[in-house]
Amino acid sequence: METKEEKKLSIPPRGIRAIIEAVRLGEIIKPSQYAKREAFKKHEIEEAWLNRVLTMIFYDIMKKQGLIDKAIQEVVGVTPLILDPWLRAALRVAFDIVLFHEPNANTLKNLRWKASDFISARTHPYVGMYYWDLMDKILGYKPNPKTELEKLEWEYLAPAWLIERVKTILNEETEAFFKAVNRRHEWISIRVNTLKADVDSVIERFKEEGVEVLKSERAPTVIKIKGPYDFDSSDLFKKGKIIVQEEASAVASLILNPQPGEIVVDLAAAPGGKTTHMAELMQNKGKIYAFDIDKARMKRLKDFVNRMGIKIVKPIIKDARKAPEILGEEVADKVLLDAPCTSSGTIGKNPELRWRLRESKIEEMAKLQRELLESAAKLVKPGGRILYTTCSIFLEENEENVKWFLNIHQEFRLIKLEGPYDPGFLEGTMRAWPHRHNTIGFFYALFERVT
Repeated sequence: METKEEKKLSIPPRGIRAIIEAVRLGEIIKPSQYAKREAFKKHEIEEAWLNRVLTMIFYDIMKKQGLIDKAIQEVVGVTPLILDPWLRAALRVAFDIVLFHEPNANTLKNLRWKASDFISARTHPYVGMYYWDLMDKILGYKPNPKTELEKLEWEYLAPAWLIERVKTILNEETEAFFKAVNRRHEWISIRVNTLKADVDSVIERFKEEGVEVLKSERAPTVIKIKGPYDFDSSDLFKKGKIIVQEEASAVASLILNPQPGEIVVDLAAAPGGKTTHMAELMQNKGKIYAFDIDKARMKRLKDFVNRMGIKIVKPIIKDARKAPEILGEEVADKVLLDAPCTSSGTIGKNPELRWRLRESKIEEMAKLQRELLESAAKLVKPGGRILYTTCSIFLEENEENVKWFLNIHQEFRLIKLEGPYDPGFLEGTMRAWPHRHNTIGFFYALFERVT
């Protein structure tokens, strides 16, 4: 029988180094799962048990980063944002493990000595010494939220302004929403590339690999696998038979329903999940003009397109607001505008985002979205359709933009969406929710040009 000490969290020195580096890289590389993957590979985290423990801690830090930073500020006396980045990463790791887990004596020793040695080698010995000196204060720290809203921040793991915003949208469902985005996400959503494989054969292959698989009830080519899963060594992934894509994201292409031979414009295409899906639905016949200004993400789009055997996509690294000037007006049968947004519906998938979001950003994004909608309106032919989507939960980026668009564009009507998710707050629109549908938060509005 295990003793009480043996049941406590155990992390070897290599694990401490890996998790500090992952948190440091998480500030540089987005999305954060890529940072984690790079750090774990560098420090040779190959044991399944250690990978699971460190992954749990990594995402715990991402979810609680704002609260951890408040604790650091109370102990250090300044905002951690001005500290040496390696010191900041080590402090976030130490606070998380001490406050939210039950480390054994050996882990605490490694946190003090091995972490200080590691960051000394990465930056300056004095930084490591300063961290070492802080460990006693970290071990003695106790959170002390004073107001009801501060208590809710600790309960919901989110900034006060976001909690208040969600309350105005979801009322009594607020607690369920935050429980959903804060739970551990073990299942990975994947779309099967029907140009190279079929769903049943992919499911069979996963089962042969010992991977648990579920079929989506809302998107026929989407399956969910129980992670972790090594995509880098997966033949299915390397041969372009699968792509990682959230169910709610895959539903967008199904709603727009592009047909073989059509001309389609994707106004915010990178990294290519919806672009490649539309190409599959079009049976590799027709043309998709894929716009985006992010060169790194467009490189990923090109890689996916090539790997998946897609021939009809033309990537264009330009601001999509200039698309009508580049392509001409009334040229497209279908336009997809999966607009740049606050991504507030993805905080379960990208947990650190909740602390990077700023309320002031909402109006800024809504303005950009309206400018992109204007481009979409110029591009589509009479009788053609525009699908407007975001992965935001805020009304300003969704229903309010739809009202604005319909008010100034009498030549468009809204096509009523009746599933597979729930009605939005404007009749005819649709929303997916983390707590209702076990996917990311997503908004959909389908327009048809009638004249």
